Amino acid sequence: MTTHKTRSKSTLAGLVATAAALCYGTPLQAQEWTYTEAAKPYVGTTIRVLDEITPLQETMRKLVPEFTEMTGIEVEYELLSHGDVINRGQADLFSGRGYYDAVMLHGLQMGPLLSAEVLQPIDDMLHNTALSNPNLGLDDLIEPANDSLVNYAGSQYGFLTWNYNQIYWARADLINNADEQAAFEARYGYPLAPAETMQQMRDIAEFFTRKSGETLAGETLENDFYGIVLEGIPGGTTFTTVWEVFMNNWGGGVFDAAGKPNLDSPENIAALQFWADLWKFAPPGQAEYSLIDVPTVMGNGIAAQSIAFSDFVLGVDRPGGGSYAGKFVYRGIPVNSNSPESRSAGGEPSLMALSKHSKNQEATYLFMQWMVDKDTQAKLMEMGGGGVPIRRSSFDLEAMQEAGRQSLYKAMIQSLKYVQAKPKTPGFYEIDNAMSPLVQQVGIGSMTAEEALKEGQRKVLSICNDCLLTD
Repeated sequence: MTTHKTRSKSTLAGLVATAAALCYGTPLQAQEWTYTEAAKPYVGTTIRVLDEITPLQETMRKLVPEFTEMTGIEVEYELLSHGDVINRGQADLFSGRGYYDAVMLHGLQMGPLLSAEVLQPIDDMLHNTALSNPNLGLDDLIEPANDSLVNYAGSQYGFLTWNYNQIYWARADLINNADEQAAFEARYGYPLAPAETMQQMRDIAEFFTRKSGETLAGETLENDFYGIVLEGIPGGTTFTTVWEVFMNNWGGGVFDAAGKPNLDSPENIAALQFWADLWKFAPPGQAEYSLIDVPTVMGNGIAAQSIAFSDFVLGVDRPGGGSYAGKFVYRGIPVNSNSPESRSAGGEPSLMALSKHSKNQEATYLFMQWMVDKDTQAKLMEMGGGGVPIRRSSFDLEAMQEAGRQSLYKAMIQSLKYVQAKPKTPGFYEIDNAMSPLVQQVGIGSMTAEEALKEGQRKVLSICNDCLLTD
């Protein structure tokens, strides 16, 4: 039975709580968290955000006004090309100018920028209940891309925001042609299908390389046709593709477990030689092809298969994207059948990183959350007619159920199981600049794989011995 004394204490506590709410307002954490409420101290603030221009970001730009309407925070959302967003963003961060509050960073940029201590960890804001959305659902972000990208030395530097990944891309109309299937099986002893292994990819490349005047799928070729197309320019993502798609799948890699250069290992030599052998079945201009040229070649219908970034595929394999739209099939990056335990896929997980020099860090942090929010990502996929998800749950969205794209989305899922951010090495650019011309020389036949990697090992050791940042 409740006593009079107990009831009095309860009544007094209620009166105190009511008075506190009237005087100070109900504590934010006791209400349902909203961007509108969290942004009240920052209404009228203008933040500057630098991002990369691709179809994904162009769609995001259409959504940004919704954030401003919701929060009262103005956003100058600037989009630049791949090279310019790296150069201008890093120049601003390194200089300490602080013109941009947040900059889109590829994983490869994290080592140099962390070493320079120009990025602001978000841990304090992440644990601030007034600022952090409790329903952000960070456990839904795709791993291992997110964790390998945003965390370093016990601190977090943002959220996975763009999930660039490489997939296997082939001409379905050729692979499904009955005459080609019969000829392939007679020659190689197994059925023709999209490559599941590196060795199958090599066979397909050889099989479909034809000269003008020969027959392809029942038609006489007016021009040469090629079994594969890859990036070969001495720059871009040529070397990182060799690294992640080939060296890693052969059980090698640029660094050993201790972070020391390991380029001239037997595994890397075998992988680089395999990659170079594929050039025999590629267009003669491949040495000057960039990651942008590869989808153009595929879209023009002069190659049978490729390794490409999936976001570029979205611009080619769509209605109005060219005469071969709808005639493609996709898979995850093929496994090396001789080393299946080493499975790896290429990609460039990227984040929106907070500048240490920003004077608007809290307002910018709200925008960073909003970009990766489930609702924002759902709208992004819907407005873009699909896309490249950063969340596992995005693959279940209605916008991702288009029948003609299921092969592509399944390929993304397969590849994303193995995509990790680049190791955080301060000397990444120097290493890439040293290695890109060397691997190209192997591709065009001017050096052997062993010669190039021996020279590469020497050059990389001159750049760094212990190459990785350590926690």
